[in-house]
Amino acid sequence: MGDISPTTLALLRLTLTPALGPRRIAALTQHFGSPTAALAASPAELRRIRGIGEATAAKVARGLRESLDLAAAEVDRADHLGVHLLGIGDAGYPVLLAQIPDPPPVLYVLGRLEPATTDRYPVAIVGSRACTAYGIEQAERFAGVLAGSGLTVVSGGARGIDSAAHRGAMRGGGRTIAVLGCGLAHRYPPENSGLFDEMAAGRGAVVSELPLDTAPQAENFPARNRIISGLSLGVLVIEAAKGSGAIITARAASEDHGREVLAVPGRVDSPASEGTLDLIKGGGAALATSPADVLHLLETPARHHFHDTHEARYADPARAEPRDLWAETAEPSAADTAPDAPSPSLEHRLVQALDRPRTPDDLAERLGVGPGELRAALTMLEIRGAVVRRAGLLERRRG
Repeated sequence: MGDISPTTLALLRLTLTPALGPRRIAALTQHFGSPTAALAASPAELRRIRGIGEATAAKVARGLRESLDLAAAEVDRADHLGVHLLGIGDAGYPVLLAQIPDPPPVLYVLGRLEPATTDRYPVAIVGSRACTAYGIEQAERFAGVLAGSGLTVVSGGARGIDSAAHRGAMRGGGRTIAVLGCGLAHRYPPENSGLFDEMAAGRGAVVSELPLDTAPQAENFPARNRIISGLSLGVLVIEAAKGSGAIITARAASEDHGREVLAVPGRVDSPASEGTLDLIKGGGAALATSPADVLHLLETPARHHFHDTHEARYADPARAEPRDLWAETAEPSAADTAPDAPSPSLEHRLVQALDRPRTPDDLAERLGVGPGELRAALTMLEIRGAVVRRAGLLERRRG
């Protein structure tokens, strides 16, 4: 049944079962020991799960029995559309997303997610559909510079700020991920079909947690916003009205996911910026007037993510901050020297090689490293301010 693991197939069957969402699927998996074991649950066993009553248990049990044929048809349709499925726990499932309270059990992916290499350091850019020319300009500006610095830009694929962020990232020579509020058999909004094709053709990915034929409906988008935040180290808000989806994303990022939130100030008399300005005034977002502000604020979460301590960073706010993991005197761990991971020695060699401005290709050839390893190391050095890009060349920061 397609290129899909037994566990992911079980998760897909649970996802296609009525009355089961991410939280209930997680509860069933924990209670029965695995997604596969949960498929065999009887109504009586299901009633032992908190929040599942008699009527829901009967509905779920009936849905589980019917889910195999539905899953088989879904996998065949996905193969036809060029979509692959990632279950939580699969090697390619984004680590950051798996850390949120209600991660999608299954992700539908058009294109490629590369969370261990080129998509290791994602940043979300969100904002209003009904944006101004200023908002478009700033979204493209920030996305272009951040993507050119090696960060992957995540947004919602919608009109306005989202589309500008995706365009800016690709124009900046980087990667971008669109998270849709519909199934991937749909292209919404339809005018972005070409943009999505460009992402899927090697510039990133288009993803959704929803079954393929799910239509774009308003109730899908709030849940979609948590995925945008969950995929990212931080969220940058550009032109968001009060109560908008971008504000919901920012609150989820800060309050539920422990992610950094930044906001670009807009006109004080513009309704399109009311929510953004409230975030800044209320302390819910750091002020960002340049891409350098974003890179600076993301340095600490990127460092923790690199060392696999990102989740632990938020586990107990009262605990002491871990040692300086970038100290030159520290002994490198096994994680530091794993393939495609930037080791301190590689970073030192890279800085030394920048005795004059060089292209990434020149650096890769001189140092004898692959593009994924080089990009990861460059990203961390740029976040730390040790390396800058000018006119397509990399330079060592002086002074």
